[in-house]
Amino acid sequence: MKIKQAVVVTTTSAAGILGATGVASADQVTVKAGDTLASIAQETGSSIDVLASVNNIQDQNMIFVGEVLQTTGNASANQAPVAQASVEQATATVSPVSVDDISAQVAAAPTQAPASSGSTYDQFIANGGTAAMWNTIVMPESEGNPNAVSPNGYRGLGQTKEGWGTGSVAEQTQGMINYANSRYGSIDGALAFRDANGWW
Repeated sequence: MKIKQAVVVTTTSAAGILGATGVASADQVTVKAGDTLASIAQETGSSIDVLASVNNIQDQNMIFVGEVLQTTGNASANQAPVAQASVEQATATVSPVSVDDISAQVAAAPTQAPASSGSTYDQFIANGGTAAMWNTIVMPESEGNPNAVSPNGYRGLGQTKEGWGTGSVAEQTQGMINYANSRYGSIDGALAFRDANGWW
């Protein structure tokens, strides 16, 4: 399921290199978490179609944090400038990773779950969801909010336009599990796809 943005985290230093978010020049904007092509167009006085065309964006619903976009309008003056970094600092080496490696890393990561019993996380786990699904899919897609609705109409924990996206936490969890198994062959397959592509 595509969302307005995909967050790509390559290294811990990427956040330090990019700093807060900002403007690379008057004709460039660096995508920050929460940005959409529509919000950038509005900030810069441009349009979605112009931004997509100028930046050769094939899917207007998919931009990446840290990506520098060319604009035809003026960038917002209150954004912090991006820290300059050498190509050597900004470039990360990517090595092939197996599904087992991804699953082990996600399972080992601390769970971002609310502390109270009966929380959305607790309900998600009680209905067959996994900590790996919560950390890799739910948190990036909806921040754990079962009532989340994206600007382009995707709903629920897993951000879908299917009916289960508006159901109870139990229905949404089962819907996500069924979707993972039917589309990707397994939950691990869905996790690997989400990790590699920034959407599922």
